[in-house]
Amino acid sequence: MNQANRPLTGPLGHDLLAGLVVFLVALPLCLGIALASGAPMIAGLIAGIVGGLLVGFLSGSHVSVSGPAAGLTAVVVSQIHTLGSFSAFLLAVVLAGVVQIVLGLVRAGSIASFFPTSVIKGLLAAIGVILILKQIPHVVGHDPDPVGEMVFEQGDGENTFSEILAGMFDLHAGAATIGLLSVGLLLLWDKAPWLKKLALPGPLVATLFGIGANAVFALLEENGLGENWLVGPSHLVQVPVAKSASELVGFVTLPDFAAFANPALYLAAGTLAVVASLETLLNLEAVDRLDPQQRNSPPNRELLAQGVGNVVSGLLGGLPMTSVIVRGSVNINSGARTRRSAIFHGVLLTLAVLAIPTLINRIPLASLAAVLLVTGVKLASPRLFADMWKAGRSQFFPFIATVLPIVLLDLLTGVVIGLAVAVLFILESNFRTPLRRIVEHYVTGDVLRIQLANQVSFFNRAALQKTLDEVPRGGRVLLDARGTDYIDPDIQDMLREFRDKTAKAREIELSLVGFQESYALSDDIQFVDYTDHDAQRILSPEEVLTILRDGNHRFVSGQRLERDLRRQARATAAGQTPLAVVLSCIDSRTPAELIFDLGIGDAFSVRVAGNIAAPSLIGSMEYGCAVAGAKLLLVVGHTSCGAVGAAVQYFRENRKASACTGCDNLDAVVDVIQSSIDPAQLAHVHGPDDQRRFVDGVARNNVLRTIEQILAQSGTLRSMVEQGRLRVSGGLYDLTSGVVEFFDPQGLVLRPSTFVRPYSLQPNAPPAIEATVETGSSPRH
Repeated sequence: MNQANRPLTGPLGHDLLAGLVVFLVALPLCLGIALASGAPMIAGLIAGIVGGLLVGFLSGSHVSVSGPAAGLTAVVVSQIHTLGSFSAFLLAVVLAGVVQIVLGLVRAGSIASFFPTSVIKGLLAAIGVILILKQIPHVVGHDPDPVGEMVFEQGDGENTFSEILAGMFDLHAGAATIGLLSVGLLLLWDKAPWLKKLALPGPLVATLFGIGANAVFALLEENGLGENWLVGPSHLVQVPVAKSASELVGFVTLPDFAAFANPALYLAAGTLAVVASLETLLNLEAVDRLDPQQRNSPPNRELLAQGVGNVVSGLLGGLPMTSVIVRGSVNINSGARTRRSAIFHGVLLTLAVLAIPTLINRIPLASLAAVLLVTGVKLASPRLFADMWKAGRSQFFPFIATVLPIVLLDLLTGVVIGLAVAVLFILESNFRTPLRRIVEHYVTGDVLRIQLANQVSFFNRAALQKTLDEVPRGGRVLLDARGTDYIDPDIQDMLREFRDKTAKAREIELSLVGFQESYALSDDIQFVDYTDHDAQRILSPEEVLTILRDGNHRFVSGQRLERDLRRQARATAAGQTPLAVVLSCIDSRTPAELIFDLGIGDAFSVRVAGNIAAPSLIGSMEYGCAVAGAKLLLVVGHTSCGAVGAAVQYFRENRKASACTGCDNLDAVVDVIQSSIDPAQLAHVHGPDDQRRFVDGVARNNVLRTIEQILAQSGTLRSMVEQGRLRVSGGLYDLTSGVVEFFDPQGLVLRPSTFVRPYSLQPNAPPAIEATVETGSSPRH
């Protein structure tokens, strides 16, 4: 189906309907902002038209809508007064647009990436609160202040709260009826599924309802039935009506180019450019967060589009413009899909001025106020405040520090305060946690790894100094800068002084890794992170068992030791001094080096299907223990073992593995495993769960039978066990949890008391600062 034949409810239809709703909301806002700024009312409409047609076409945003912004009102009033005339101010708008074009070309829009999420959410919530508070008077027909008035302290001497209070005593029956019913209609439209499925958006229905209701009030008044209910011109949209083309042209003010000689012009242009650009980037980021499709708008292209728009608006006699969160949120809530909605709203604004101003002037302000009020409720929902509270103080306080100043002062002030509070929390976080302390337990003893942050600045000096001061005399410390991109010169000086003076005076063994050459802190690893001859000689078999058990704990918790494997490979190239011999299954999911968090040279790894004890394998194990000096022989089976499962299946079916698989030599493996099967128990196995439990039980029995065979067939290993030089234990690795259950040759599960601690923490070691990660089990005693 081609574009022309698509139904109105398709993507184009969504955009046209959304553009119509945005037009209805933008029209009184354009007029109200112009009135609040002390500018001709036509100037607000010109800015809205240019923002819709030109900026909408040039912008890369799909749902943002540009036009005169309430956030610029105070700046506009001030600069008109400073420059002395509105025509001179228009020239400042043109120059501000040129500055924005330059900012876009130099890609200054990237500053948008530095706005914290908490501040952006605070901006959205604040705009929502302002919409609610500012529209309450208009909903009930109290309209002394312009619709576009968004600042707390109003030009008429009132403020947001006093205006609400005054509105409670200045109700207009007809306007209040229309406004309140429009609010109810909009809420119902959002809640009722059958209404949401209709092609017409709720805001458009509310506007049409307002026009129709006022027509009924007019009819009643004509018949003497509804006195004082008719909504008069002061409570309706008021588009300037020109009787002729020349009169329409007379409404327009052109820029005064003679103002180039006024030095204040350039300061005004710079002020407008900076404020308008910041508001645009903030509002663009906020609108993107509301976009249901979560599309990203290019900020540099937006600055270019806004710059071109302000140049044209200023030349035509219009107000400065920005991307406006109010119009953008209404656009999204009305179902907009692409920027065609923004362009269409500009077309309708043009028609409203040129062709149908009288018809537009029949729309009650109360209906449009209802649309804005419900939009505000969506932006500032109680759930948003609750979610920010749950997110923690570092998110909530910048959020609320953005909301309150925007509501009570103005948008930019609120954003600056919110950013300042967010920065304070960032600095506090960096001050408290510029590093991560990890106590690592190697076979040669404990090492305190101090892992530096990505950026280490002078703000982190106190925390880092405190950590180094707390290292006990004779301790071993590793300063790890492998994840660090920048270290402040002050921190470098402090680390060099610690290395050259403090560490030596306090007999601290200091190692360094990951430091850049320019820091004059070359890498220097002084501790041994692999098994050397001394460690192998000193450690007992029970202590080696503890080392493997702790390694499994690290594996399960995801806190494996950060090993320099290339350094270990070089260090062990001349010889090997393993701690243990591990006989495990050939299964690809059971690598002993990983599940026990071992380094290069720490263990002999013997792997065979079903972890059985063939004579040739026993010879390898004898060499590893009697010649290479390993203190522990560990036989490890695992759950859901394929070899064991196949052995059970072939046993039950009374078939040979070689016949079923075509593997000529597989029978030797399967037959050994089948000797661990209890036929009486197998007879009671029914269903997948029973089968799984039975296979895991056979795997455990197979480990015990393997240990029995090793000790029966190897007098060498049996003698080493009797002399206390070797320990033989079993283990069952759970494929799902990663946990290894250790047990003795009789099948008794080894309790915590069995595991002898081979090393201890320094006796006066300080508690870890902030996030302490203990790799392995709890501190040894």
